[in-house]
Amino acid sequence: MSNIQYITQSGLKKLKEELHQLETYERPSISKQIAEARDKGDLSENAEYDAAKEAQGLLEMRISKLKNTIANSRILDESKIDTTKVQLLNKVKIKNLKNNAEMTYTIVPESEADLKAGKISVSTPIAKGLLGKEVGDQAEIKVPNGTMTFEIIEISI
Repeated sequence: MSNIQYITQSGLKKLKEELHQLETYERPSISKQIAEARDKGDLSENAEYDAAKEAQGLLEMRISKLKNTIANSRILDESKIDTTKVQLLNKVKIKNLKNNAEMTYTIVPESEADLKAGKISVSTPIAKGLLGKEVGDQAEIKVPNGTMTFEIIEISI
């Protein structure tokens, strides 16, 4: 069963670049390590060979996962994003009603989340609590250390 994942054009580009890096540079490097370890003799007691084979298995698993993600990705058209309600790819300015702190987050697919850049995954409690809300609405969101109430100040792209 395919698992459709929505992604931005730039997010898809990053995934393709990572896949290219792994297939073009990492895979040959690990193959070379395996060959060098194999040349050292008895494979049954060769820790270098075992480590290289394990690294190869992990690399192939990552490549397979990336290919699957890319194949099942659907690009979101940012020009068609509605800003009347909070949804994926919206930039949302919120105010914490307890301490009046204002924060701005962009709600993105899981693969593009980067908290330092203000991009939170659509699957986080805060994003889930904001989805579907409009400017002026309040969102009561359960977080690990309790419940927080935010007011939606602005929605943009």
